[in-house]
Parts: sequence; structure tokens; C-alpha cells
Amino acid sequence: MKRKSPDLDDFSTLDTAAIDELVDRMLDEDVGDGDITSLSVVPKRAMLEAALVAREGIVVAGLPVALAVFRRLEPGVKIEVLARDGDIVREKDTIVTVSGYAQGLLAAERSALNILQHLSGIATMTRRYAVAIENTGAKLLDTRKTIPGLRRFAKYAAMMGGAQNHRIGLFDAILIKDNHIAIAGGIAPAIKAAKKRNKWIEIECDTLEQVDESLAEGVDRILLDNMDTETMKEAVRRANGVELEASGNVTLERIREIAMTGVNYISVGRITMSAPAVDIGMDYAGEETSETPGVIRAVRR
Repeated sequence: MKRKSPDLDDFSTLDTAAIDELVDRMLDEDVGDGDITSLSVVPKRAMLEAALVAREGIVVAGLPVALAVFRRLEPGVKIEVLARDGDIVREKDTIVTVSGYAQGLLAAERSALNILQHLSGIATMTRRYAVAIENTGAKLLDTRKTIPGLRRFAKYAAMMGGAQNHRIGLFDAILIKDNHIAIAGGIAPAIKAAKKRNKWIEIECDTLEQVDESLAEGVDRILLDNMDTETMKEAVRRANGVELEASGNVTLERIREIAMTGVNYISVGRITMSAPAVDIGMDYAGEETSETPGVIRAVRR
């Protein structure tokens, strides 16, 4: 019986408890026992209307966390959501507007933007890789290369950008890599030992000889590590339907060429490990209006 692939795990939604725990950590780090600048300078009853605005074209991800930050520090905040996670927005598009007491919203601003910019950065880079392999039959996978403590959120953002999740951690599937093979005494001993756990098994191979040995032992998937495209094509020919995943030195410029070899999956560590944060701002004006004294109005740029 074919074992369940960990790629079927679904992080397309964010768990409320996980969001609350992350918000706890974020605000403990940034706000601590109070935003002393806003508490000192901003009148307690002053109101603020502001917009979170994309300053470049992006794929949105992380909005539920960002909004939870605002709600935590300004429970009465009014929110208008104009774009949702997974949406592609253009430069100058407003993602969401918030209005409420200024002290709370200003205290929340940096933490909310930090997580939204980071996760949207992952989704935006992921989308570029996903688009590059459209209509090839290959699927884009994320990896365990994530900022510690943010893995589930990074994998969620990767899904928003068009990737499919690989295993969440070391506990949910067996992935035998070169160091495991060396310590176990070779590919055959490593696979035989792994099969005793009756888990889904993937093994990393650097050469066609290792591919042949792994096929002979029987595994669920073979990871082709840092192979050139011609070698990958030959591995596809030999695999006879066994799933193949390409990994290593996968650049945006090269990923379509890799996909065209016929591999089933391509894993890219950089989409979660080194995606740059995107530019999102919280825009507002500092003057009051005669119609609404004490309200800092939003700027729509």
C-alpha cells in the first residue's frame, strides 16, 4: 500500500491558537510593558485612521496575523479588508484600513508590518518560481529552511504564493540524506533500517548509481541533489514512475529547465530562507480636519 506523502499536509489556513501565540511573542519583544513614546506624546482619546499600502507589486500573506496584532492592542479597532492572503496587489494598492484609538494602533504598527512584510515577501518570491514552471507538470515544494519559530507561517506564505508544502519537520517523514547514508553504511542498509518504521521514505541521491540502488531497494521518492539537467533526464527515464524531486542550485533562471526534465517536484529553500521582505507602509496624515477634530486621517497614495 502506498504511504501518504507529507506533501499532502495542508497549511493553507492559520490556526487561531498559533496566531495568538505568535502575537504574544511579537508584542512581548516589541512592546513589552508599554509603548512609552505613544503613551507620552499621543493623547489617550486621539483617534487614528490609517491604510496599509503596498509600495510595490506583491502577493499578500500574513494578514490574519497583522490584524490580530492591531486587535490585541486596540480591541475596538475597525478594519476594512480590501485584499486577502494570496491576492496579487499592485504598487499603491491599499491592502487594509484600520481606525481606532491612536495609542494602540501606533504601538501595533511595527509588529504588524514586520510579519506582513516578511510573509508577503515569501509569497511574492514563491509566486515568481511557481509561475516559471507553469504547464510543465512539475510542482514547487518548500523546505525546512525557515526562521526558527516561524515555520508554519512560512509554509503558509509559500502556499499563498503557489508552492506545495513538504514535510513540516523531522518527525513526519523519513528523508535519508548523505550523512545518514554514510553513517548507516550505505544506501541499502539505510533504506532497510528506515522501512522498519513503516513511514513514507525519500532518499537523496547524487549519482545515477545511487538512483539505481535506491530503486532496487524501493522508496517512495528520490531526491536528485545538485544534478545537471541531462543527468536528471536519465534519472527520469530509469525511475519508471517512482517520484523524483530535484533540489540544489535551483535558481529562478534555471527552474523551468529543471522542470522540463520530467521530474515531479522541485524544492527551493530560498523561498522561505532568504526571500526579501516586501515594502508595505502604514500611511496616515498628521493634521486634524475641521469635520473630525482629533482624528488623524489616512493617506491614500
